[in-house]
Amino acid sequence: MTVRTRIAPSPTGDPHVGTAYVALFNLCFARQHGGQFILRIEDTDQTRSTDESEQDILRALRWLGLDWDEGPDVGGPHGPYRQSERKDSYAQYAHDLVDKGHAFYCFRTPEELDQIREERKAQGLNPGIKGDLELPAEEVQRRLAAGEPHVIRMKVPDEGTCVIQDMLRGQIEIDWAQVDCQILLKSDGMPTYHLANVVDDHAMGITHVLRGEEWINSAPKHKLLYAYFGWDMPELCHLPLLRNPDKSKLSKRKNPTSINFYERMGFLPEAVINYLGRMGWSMPDEREKFSVAEMIEHFDIQRVSLGGPIFDVEKLRWLNGQWLRDDVSDDEFVARLKDWWFREDALRDLLPHVKGRTEVFSDVAPMAAFMFSGMLDLAPEQFAHNKLEEGQVKRVLQFALWKLEAQRHWSKETIFADIKGLAKAMDLKMGDFMFPIFVAIAGTPNSWSVMDSMALLGPDMTRARLRHALNLLGGFSKKETKRVEKEFAAL
Repeated sequence: MTVRTRIAPSPTGDPHVGTAYVALFNLCFARQHGGQFILRIEDTDQTRSTDESEQDILRALRWLGLDWDEGPDVGGPHGPYRQSERKDSYAQYAHDLVDKGHAFYCFRTPEELDQIREERKAQGLNPGIKGDLELPAEEVQRRLAAGEPHVIRMKVPDEGTCVIQDMLRGQIEIDWAQVDCQILLKSDGMPTYHLANVVDDHAMGITHVLRGEEWINSAPKHKLLYAYFGWDMPELCHLPLLRNPDKSKLSKRKNPTSINFYERMGFLPEAVINYLGRMGWSMPDEREKFSVAEMIEHFDIQRVSLGGPIFDVEKLRWLNGQWLRDDVSDDEFVARLKDWWFREDALRDLLPHVKGRTEVFSDVAPMAAFMFSGMLDLAPEQFAHNKLEEGQVKRVLQFALWKLEAQRHWSKETIFADIKGLAKAMDLKMGDFMFPIFVAIAGTPNSWSVMDSMALLGPDMTRARLRHALNLLGGFSKKETKRVEKEFAAL
């Protein structure tokens, strides 16, 4: 048997370090067994998926030095490698399950589903969608003929236990009562992740699925689908989740999670991928610095520790320094620094903002330094404003951050629309509203348009600087955060 693993990112946002972490372990496992590593784009969420995000993910993974044997950009014998291009086949599989009695047409409205959840909750049951959902065959045919909107749901046992074998965790038992009747085909004809995932893994000959432990509760649904289709299920391995230093799940609200952030900060890709390789795994000799090739040579999945690995940016900075000093020659240091600092495209984008303000070239460095820096060296007093109280300053920064975290198409125009809408909703003049944002982004209120700066800095660095400013000002306590979230939702 040829070992075949895969990574299947969803193109709905910035390329995430968690995606790179899982991709690295899949790559190492496949290469160590002389197998193949496949990249598949899971874009069943047509509302949030974008081409820009897909290209960004591919570029970021390539920057890290990860390589795949098959994928949307390199092709392969099991294409297409985008789920949106396989839409018709999923529908047929879903209808086949209905014909075999393993799935059913569900016409329940959102209101009816909410009532089912509440009733189950009141009975002390899992509030998932389960129970009396099916209609008589004659009624189903009448509604189908009338073109009523519907989904296809899988049938799930009400009693008993599902046993899952995991390469790291051994036997996992989950009560079927905790598993809901998952939607397989949505009303728009697109499959859900669960159906598409199983069908694609089978069609692409995936033998081992290494994924994050958050998918453990979905494993019974997948096992059931494999049984319904009569297919062999790949071996499962649920990797531990990356954690913030406070042991909470790694999230962009507490830690920079975009691969783009680390590239923009000037980290070496070798150091970033090395650090991800140390997340729950170690070399036999326990050395901390190693290349992907060395990791593949010594890789053993059984060396993965189930304790939540801590992603600590300060530790990554230390490791990056080791790479810079030990593995980068003086000539290469100069070349890499030049590539990072004097990127022609970035400098050209800055021309409209610096050329008209420049008399001699030495004017450029102090004027544009914030565009080539990481986190700015700020002091709380820089945010003092004669028309904004401290609480208002923090709210401006927090609300702007939350708004921009939801931004799907990053441009000066979309940023301006978000910021202007927030200022109006908060009943603040634009000049007053923009003051703390100018300081957070540029380090001073006396810079060119901060909208242009945020557009050029990109979403990852912009959000990181807003978050940095908030932390500098003390942020909000847990109790305050709940209140502030309600205020934001009401805007």
